[in-house]
Amino acid sequence: MAIKKRVLITGGAGFLGSFLCESMVERGHDVICLDNFFTSQKVNVQHLLSHSNFELVRHDVTMPIWLEVDEIYNLACPAAPGHYQFNPIKTLKTSVLGAIHVLGMAKRCRARVLQASTSEVYGDPREHPQTESYRGSVNPVGPRACYDEGKRAAETLFMDYHRCHDIDIRIVRIFNTYGPRMHPFDGRVVSNFIRQALQHEPITIFGDGSQTRSFCYRDDLVRGLITMMENTESFCGPVNIGNPGEFTILELAEKIIEITDSRSEIVHEELPTDDPVRRQPDISLAQEKLGWEPTIDLATGLAETVKWFRSINMSDYRPPTPNY
Repeated sequence: MAIKKRVLITGGAGFLGSFLCESMVERGHDVICLDNFFTSQKVNVQHLLSHSNFELVRHDVTMPIWLEVDEIYNLACPAAPGHYQFNPIKTLKTSVLGAIHVLGMAKRCRARVLQASTSEVYGDPREHPQTESYRGSVNPVGPRACYDEGKRAAETLFMDYHRCHDIDIRIVRIFNTYGPRMHPFDGRVVSNFIRQALQHEPITIFGDGSQTRSFCYRDDLVRGLITMMENTESFCGPVNIGNPGEFTILELAEKIIEITDSRSEIVHEELPTDDPVRRQPDISLAQEKLGWEPTIDLATGLAETVKWFRSINMSDYRPPTPNY
């Protein structure tokens, strides 16, 4: 018989957090969704409010909170450049203070805690594809540093709490993820392109479009998070979770125009500072330690994402910041 756990998900009303909350509720666990609603919306978890094993708490992880839990998924942090650069000091606080507060809770409760880290810890990589042993090429004083270095510092805190206090930790490095419930104005390349394509607006590509990304569908990614949390081995990571399929940004734009049957034209703007030229995960470690790999290809995932975008009223979604 499965054990019913008390599961805290910070950032639980976000794109990935809400689907993780849904998955945990369906498994019968008591779920506490904690979110400050900076880049997320209640609509993402509204359908869960009637469930007796779901609780929604408006709270900012930069402030302490006292809860009794068995597992913690720490997903709280704006993840799109336009949003995390809007208030870079707050972004850094969210990563660092948020990590300190969930680790303190894990220490007191003897809970297992997972850190949702990011491929951004690799910066603009000089190793390709990126393995977990690669230490990265990050500009610590650039405009992306608040996010990149914040996540790197959070990983340091997790490892030090593990070594000093024997806290049961898990560290996952998430690569570009997309799917239903993406905020239309989150500033990510997939949501930007789909929104522009559906409205037949020019699709904006920064640079010449030759830079690459690897896109993992939401369901695959969340399954990876759960698999990492539930693995009973001593393996705590860090581990890459992403889809190793590599596509240029121009290829992505062309696929979305085709799927949406859009009249949009492609326009080019200047590449942002420190924007990575190539990004692709080596998932050998995830395959070996977790038996995990993605199963949903880009065309299938984009079709499902476009279907969801068509189903919503975009006027119901407010841009979280002017930078989207």
